[in-house]
Parts: sequence; structure tokens; C-alpha cells
Amino acid sequence: MRTSDFDYVLPPERIAQTPVEPRDHSLLMRLDRATGDLSHHRFYDLPSLLRPGDLLVFNDSRVIPARLYGRRASTGGQVELLLLRRERPNYWQCLGRPGRRLHSGEVIAFDGGLSANVVERGEGGLLWAELNDESLVERVGQTPLPPYIHAALADKERYQTVYARREKSGSVAAPTAGLHFTPELLERLRTSGMELAYVTLHVGLDTFRPVEEEDPREHKLHTEFWELPQATADAINRAVSEGRRIVAVGTTSVRTLEQSRRVGMAEGVDEGKVRAGAGWADLFILPGHRFRLVGAMVTNFHLPRSSLLMLVSAFAGRERILSAYQSAIQAGYRFYSFGDAMLIV
Repeated sequence: MRTSDFDYVLPPERIAQTPVEPRDHSLLMRLDRATGDLSHHRFYDLPSLLRPGDLLVFNDSRVIPARLYGRRASTGGQVELLLLRRERPNYWQCLGRPGRRLHSGEVIAFDGGLSANVVERGEGGLLWAELNDESLVERVGQTPLPPYIHAALADKERYQTVYARREKSGSVAAPTAGLHFTPELLERLRTSGMELAYVTLHVGLDTFRPVEEEDPREHKLHTEFWELPQATADAINRAVSEGRRIVAVGTTSVRTLEQSRRVGMAEGVDEGKVRAGAGWADLFILPGHRFRLVGAMVTNFHLPRSSLLMLVSAFAGRERILSAYQSAIQAGYRFYSFGDAMLIV
């Protein structure tokens, strides 16, 4: 297995720059992973493509305004910080630019009275900084859109799911499969006999970072905080006991579910079941992974050579996924964060 095995050519015009309105009018490709059969729909058709009794699991993490622009107190030089992970109150792992010039002890001043003191430097532009008042980030920071999106957002909430929870920590990128859902569609799922549950995984740097190593097993994922609440654990365990399918909405929900099951296996939890818990997810899902909870998934179309493309390939097979992607390109589907979606069953 090589990283180049997960490469493909995407015409630039297929990269979605703006979201579809309304949210649930995006295209939806259904892929049967057993047969390779494809069918084409709109996202609002989802209830008719699922089974009554399916348990849908959503990631309710909220994108924080994690991109900060300021100046070095020592020289006045411009600095960009991307907040990646809150490790304790006011103490954050960040990505800094220009990273090589930011040394321990450096003070960065932002608008609105916010400042950051660089405490420690890592590799690849990573650093750890102490903020004077992290509550100011909501007012000072900007939404960290992926680098392939060049159009400004008219409404910042459009890069949030409709069910995102507001909290001090959060994601630096949206769990994009969830962007297609509207309150009305969620209600239609419920009335069609599906059950909805929520987990949290705060999306970090690796969501849009390509795998650089030719052997993907040498790629190191940054850990991301996950939480599986008691109500969701109970819903999962009921579904498993009753033989109902678990449908993960997005690759972040997949990782959270499979991580929680791995923890459950280590703790002796019964086959297929989970316990409520939280921790740091470090599970890198590659082809050969045995999925122990997820029976179907909703996902967007992912970047070449990315860990997310490898994850969906592990679920449906690399050849089937790459073939489906070529069909999507030919059919005019839009790719990446604001693009269209797949239902893999």
C-alpha cells in the first residue's frame, strides 16, 4: 500500500467555492460497497435511501474562529496563528506563520486586547501559546476556511452544522458531511423511523493535511479530542442489541465510533458495544481496518492522498471509491468542504 495509490486528478472547476442553497439541495451519490452500483440523488432524498430503525450518529463540534492575525511585539512583523487544540484554559497548540521566527518568549498582539505568549516551539510551524484571555477569540478571530476555498463567506454560520454546540474548545474545520442537513431534514429522518444521536470530535490539522510519506503507515496523525456521551452510548448499544444499522455522518463520526469501540475492547465491553467516555483520538483508519460499529456512512468527496480518502477506501474498497470519484467528476459533482455528498452502504 502506497500513498500514491490514493491519488487522482480533479479538475479545478470541480472544487466547490460556495455552498449550495438550501443546504439539502446538494447532490448525493449512493454507493453500494458490495456491488459497486451507483445511483444519483439530491441530499433531501436521504430518508428514502436509509432504513427505518437506522441510528444516525452526528459530530456536533462547532468551528471556532481559530485564525488570528496580529503583530510581534518585538518587531511589529505580521503573524498568523491558527488555534489547533485547547490543552487547558488559555493554553493552545497552534500553527504559526512565520513559524521559524516565532521563538519562546515571543509576545504577539492582536486586535481587541487579545495577546499570546509563545511558550514552546515544535516542528513544522507548531507552537504552544498562552493567551491572556481566550474569551476574546470569538470576537477577534476569523473562520479558518480551507486553503482551497478562495471566496469569502457571506454568512459565517454557513460553515457550521445546524446542530453544532458552542463551547470554549472546538474544531478548526467543519465536519463537512453535516453541512448538508437542515432542521427540516433532521425532523424528516425522525418521522421516517430513524434515530439520531451525537458525538463530539474536535477536528484538527489533519483534516486537510495531505499524507506526505509514501508509506501511509508512517504518517502520524495529530490527536483530536473525542467524547461519546451516555445517551449516545445507550442508543448505540440498543441498536447493536436489536440488529439495527449504525450510520456515521462524516469521517469524524466514523473515527469517534471506531475509537470508542477500540477503547471498549480494551476494557472488556461486549462485542459491538461501547461505554460513554472521552479522550484523544489517535486511530488512523487504513485499508484492512475492521469496522466494528459503522454499517454505513455519509461523507463528502475528499482530497487526493488524504487520510480521509484512505478512510473511505478502507470502508468501501480503494478501487470502488476511486471509480465512484471518476463517475462523480464526469457527472459534474462538486468536491471538498462545500461540495456534494456520498452515501456508502
